[in-house]
Formats: sequence, structure tokens, C-alpha cells
Amino acid sequence: MRRYSLSVSILALGGLLSTAAPALGAPKVVTSIKPVHSLVAGVMQGIGEPTLLIKSGGSPHSYSLRPSEAKALQDADLVFWVGDGIETFLEKPLESLAEADKVVTLSEAKNVALLEFREGAAWDAHDHGEHGDHADEEHDHDEHAEAKHDHDHDDHDHDEHAEHDHDEHDHDEHAEAEHDHDDHDHDEHAEGGHDGHDHDGHDHGDHDMHVWLDPHNAEAIVQAAVAALQKADAANAARYAENGEAVIARIDAMDADLQVKLASVKDAPYLVFHDAYQYFEAHYGTRAVGSITVTPERTPGAKRIAELRDKIEDAGAVCVFSEPQFEPALVATLVEGTDAKTGVLDPLGAELAAGPDAYFELMEDLAGSLVTCLKPTT
Repeated sequence: MRRYSLSVSILALGGLLSTAAPALGAPKVVTSIKPVHSLVAGVMQGIGEPTLLIKSGGSPHSYSLRPSEAKALQDADLVFWVGDGIETFLEKPLESLAEADKVVTLSEAKNVALLEFREGAAWDAHDHGEHGDHADEEHDHDEHAEAKHDHDHDDHDHDEHAEHDHDEHDHDEHAEAEHDHDDHDHDEHAEGGHDGHDHDGHDHGDHDMHVWLDPHNAEAIVQAAVAALQKADAANAARYAENGEAVIARIDAMDADLQVKLASVKDAPYLVFHDAYQYFEAHYGTRAVGSITVTPERTPGAKRIAELRDKIEDAGAVCVFSEPQFEPALVATLVEGTDAKTGVLDPLGAELAAGPDAYFELMEDLAGSLVTCLKPTT
């Protein structure tokens, strides 16, 4: 009996270990930024763990690869990145990879809906209905239904957001603010922000690449990760599919929760540090009315600061948001003497622990920061 019991215990322990341990021969996967790493890590859970390049605090526009990270790229079976519109530090290293098919550009993935850059930093004339319609045209919910997931969230109607067209803003004045070079800091236009095509000092094309901030895009990223991993590692194809479905179900649940949380502050105007959140705004219908800077790595000039202070007053901005990667003192200067409060938004999750939970914590933190800063004070 003792020998039998011991054998059963060993078999049971072996089963537990085989369930918990990564699969043998798991592919070597490298990811660029924390939100991408989180979604890919969720798909790989129980099989392997992707390598994250920018772990915390670094900007994807100016990050410098360490030798060990460059080697990880060369040795990788798969590399996931959004595209050259955001992780500019990867453009040249990825060009040198011998096998182009091991690079997965997520901004080009099936069902990822792209939004065009907004012009300059004063883009409140572009209402959310316009962006929501664009996303709906490119994002086919029926295709998601083929993956056995229903994305028809009845409580969220992009056309509804067209009603928030901010009538209190004079569109002619906005046009003058956009195009009158005498009223703007010429250095900022030299950065290329005026036409929106050189958003961060680099020629990035026409589209904003912060795609993960729309939950539907996040689900498309998960689907792309499943497909790429199944191709690279057919032995674990079923497990990748199962994990992908679990991650998408979790995104759906999170999305429904955030819709409810943000409903009470949708009409409250606010300013962001730089224009990184329009996917979140278009999806949830929140009312950002402008950004402090076109290029986050450069401080706006005195004329731009004076203009922003006027904008805070004229738009009745309830809150002005900084970001943890950049100097918050500028935001304090802007709101001094106004009724606006300050808060922090982080599109990259710089302070979060990397892993499958990071994407969900990032989105919940964005929603929580907006609600905390924008809700009326009693």
C-alpha cells in the first residue's frame, strides 16, 4: 500500500509540474513595449515567456538597445512590435534581421483599425464621432465573431459620440490657431507637428500607432499573436488558441466594466500631455480637447504655454494630465491660477510589473485617473 500510494503521489506531482512548467522547445519571442508584451505573454502562458525590451521608464522613440537585447533580437524566432510609427529604436535593427517573416508588425495585423494623426496640438474641432466612424469602417465586428467572440457592445455606440461635437468651440478660431504661424511657436512647427505627419520628430506616415488603447485592437493583436505563434510552434497550437480565447474574454469583460466607469465623465473636457490617447477617447467617448505638446521629448515654448493657459480657461478644462516619463512641473505651471486640476496618464504602463496582467492594469489605471480627476467635486 505504501509503495502504491507513493507511486500515485509521484504521478500526481509529475502531472502538476508538467502543467505549470513551460513546454519544451518553446519559441524565443521578443516584444517591444509593455502593452504588447502583456498581450503576447497572455497567449504564451504555460508555454513560455516573451522577452520585453523596454522594461520601464524608457521612451520607444529614443530607446537604445543594449548588446544583450540586440542579441535577443537576432536569436528570436518571433519579434512583435507595433510598427515604425512608435518604436523608432527598432527600425534599423529589424531591417538587419535575416528572416523577415519572423517580424510581426501589429499595426498591420488583420482587424486592427487605424486612426489618422490629428493636426497639431489643438484638435478639439475633430469630434469623436469622426474618429469613431473611422474605426467602425475599418473594424469588422463580424470577423471577430468568427473567432467566437461577440464585440457588439450595445452600450457603446460610436455614432453616439458624434453628438459630443463641442459646439462651444469656435471652429474658425480653431482653424486660425492651427494655421496662423504668427500665433505659434515656430520651433514646434519645425518639429513637424503642424501637419501631423511628423508626430515625434520622425516621418511616421499618416496613422497614430497607439493602437492597443482600443480594446478591439487589443483583441486583434491577440489574434495576430495566436496565428504567428501557432505557425512558429505547431506543437502548442491548441494551447495558444485556448489562451487567446481566454485573453479576449478578459478584454471583453474589462471593456464592459470601463464603459460603466467612464460614463459619468464623458462630457468633461481635459488636456493630455501629448496626443497618445485618441484610440481610448474614440472607443469610450471621452472629451479630450487638446495636448500640451506635439513632441513629448521637447518642452513647448513661451507662446505655446500662454496659448494653452487660454485654452484651459476657454474650454473649461477640468483636468490637465502629465505623464510619468516627462516633467510634470510644466503641467503645474499651466494650471496655476485656473480651476483645472492635475492628474497622470500613462499609455505605456511604465510603472507596472510586466506580465499578462499589465495590459489590464494599464487600461484600468487610465480609466481610474480620468474618473478621479474629472468627476465633479462636492
